Parts: sequence; C-alpha cells; structure tokens
Amino acid sequence: MAMLLRPLLIVLVASLSGCAFSLTGGAPPPDLYDLSPKSTFNITLAPVTWQLVVDEPVAASSLDTDRIAIRPSPLEYRYYDKARWIDRAPALIQTLLVESFENSDKIVAVGRRAVGLSGDFVLKSELREFQAERFDAKGGVQVRVRITFKLVKVASGLIIASTSLERVENAQSDAPQDIVQAFDNALGYVLKRAVTWTLEQGQRSQDADS
Repeated sequence: MAMLLRPLLIVLVASLSGCAFSLTGGAPPPDLYDLSPKSTFNITLAPVTWQLVVDEPVAASSLDTDRIAIRPSPLEYRYYDKARWIDRAPALIQTLLVESFENSDKIVAVGRRAVGLSGDFVLKSELREFQAERFDAKGGVQVRVRITFKLVKVASGLIIASTSLERVENAQSDAPQDIVQAFDNALGYVLKRAVTWTLEQGQRSQDADS
C-alpha cells in the first residue's frame, strides 16, 4: 500500500548554529504530520451522476484537536509533546475524505460544507476513535481509528444508510514517525471503505427513486 507521509517541521527562527527556536525563545516547535488520501479503488466500483457534500466529522474535545492522542490505559488520554497534526483531526479527515472521493473518479462533484456547497447527498460522520494505544504490558503500541457515517438525502432530509468503520494497526515502534505511519494505514483502510460504501448506498437510493 503506497503511503504519503509528510513531516513538516516549521522552523520559526534559526540561530547561527542552525538550531531552531520559537519566536518567544522557547523550545523548538513540534514536528507537524499530514496523512494521505486514498487514490486506488476497485475497478468494479460503478460511477455515479449525483453530487455529494462532506460535513466535518463531529468529535469529542479529546479528539477535536491537532494534538496526537495516545491512551496509556482505557480511561486515560495523553498527547505527544513534539508531534502534531497539520490541522485539527476532524478538519484533516474531512479534507482526506473529499480528496479520496475526487481520486476515485467515480463521482460528478464532491465538496465540503464549509464552502457553502449543496448536493444530492450529505455525508455526516462522527470520529469515535483516533488515537494510539499502549495497553500492552510489553510496551507495544497500536493505533485505532473508528468513524461512524450517515448518508443523508438532501431532498427528504432522511438518513438513508449508516455504518461504522474501524481499523487497528500495530506501530513498528513508539517513535512518532512509526505512530503516524500506523495512523495512515488505519485511516486509509477506513477512507477507502467509506468512499465505496457511500457511492453504493447513494446510487441504490437514486435507483429506488427513479
């Protein structure tokens, strides 16, 4: 599976020795990480002629942040000090969803609600799990991504289908780069299936109405 992992280290001020400092003279800023959209889909996936608006996922405050979460126990959240997402997790996932739909080349038009678009369907979602976990006594780290989706027909305002997609990936180590790679793998699994599910459910609804 091809991955696009893009650590973006923002250097605000550099000393003559090449060390980076924040504008306030404190520690260097955190490394920023992006995740990749899906770009390959099953060739049997049928194209559709309707339009889709993708809402930003709803998320609890623990996940509605650009901080990368890790849970050392089932009832505790912590965050990596020196690594962050390039955007709040829900906004990042919304962008990746839109890009994945576009990359499928199976839909006439897709966009995000924030830019005032309207369409035949709206894809609503909730980010339930988006964190690394270190529950293993041996120190192993895994990443869990779970998103619930609801497809709403604009004309009627009815939810025509809903699903929950989840993926757990083991990280090769507890280094931030390996944690982010596990996030990319887990989210990629969810994105690919979310695109396929949405196109199939939307087309099924359109066919039923015709």
